Amino acid sequence: MDYYEKEIYGDMLYWERKITRKPSIIGSLPKAVQNKINNWLPEKFHQAITAIVEKMVKGIQLGTSMFTSSLEPNTPLAIREKLVSDKIKFYKKTAAVEGGITGAGGIIMGFVDFPAFLGIKFRMLMEIGSLYGYHVSDFRERLFLLHVFQLAFCTHAKRLEVLNLIKNWEKYSHKLPSKIEDFDWKTFQLEYRDYLDLAKLAQLIPVIGAGVGVVVNYRLVNHLGETAMNCYRLRYFSQKEAQNL
Repeated sequence: MDYYEKEIYGDMLYWERKITRKPSIIGSLPKAVQNKINNWLPEKFHQAITAIVEKMVKGIQLGTSMFTSSLEPNTPLAIREKLVSDKIKFYKKTAAVEGGITGAGGIIMGFVDFPAFLGIKFRMLMEIGSLYGYHVSDFRERLFLLHVFQLAFCTHAKRLEVLNLIKNWEKYSHKLPSKIEDFDWKTFQLEYRDYLDLAKLAQLIPVIGAGVGVVVNYRLVNHLGETAMNCYRLRYFSQKEAQNL
């Protein structure tokens, strides 16, 4: 490994330990409060969110990719990651503006926020995948991005399972479903919906939702960007290790 690879390898291991650490009792308290709030929200709201998640993600997965990188195949990893970091910064600012606008409208505009915010996150993932040198127009590469998204927004128990799949992607990819309809959408939707934290729910409150939306969207996009970078790092070092065997 060169100096840069050694540095990010250590960062990647730290990230992996952080996301696999068992949540503390205190850390679990917000989830209990969130469940209470979820119970207060009308069932129609939950049904609408579930439908939005499935339709939006399916549409993005089946659509034609607009993202193709002009980077040469032998472009150093350090250059690729600099471009990825810049792209994440751009999308964090975009998401913050979107969250502020929709947050000002309360629960009605909340229905607008979910598909818009999903679109921002998946466009960012596609651009990141392209910058790392992968053809995100390929169905299996889009399934990889779907697993990255799932890893970022799922419960601790599910996170361990998804992380293991990503760490062994080259072996697992041969067993991927051939049709997007065969993907476990029910689990995916529930995990994503349940991840939405107290702050995101507070965005549904008129007036204060604007400020909340700016901060929360910025933070969630940053979290997804960090997850994506480390997932591609896992894949990079796994492929490099296989080549050296």
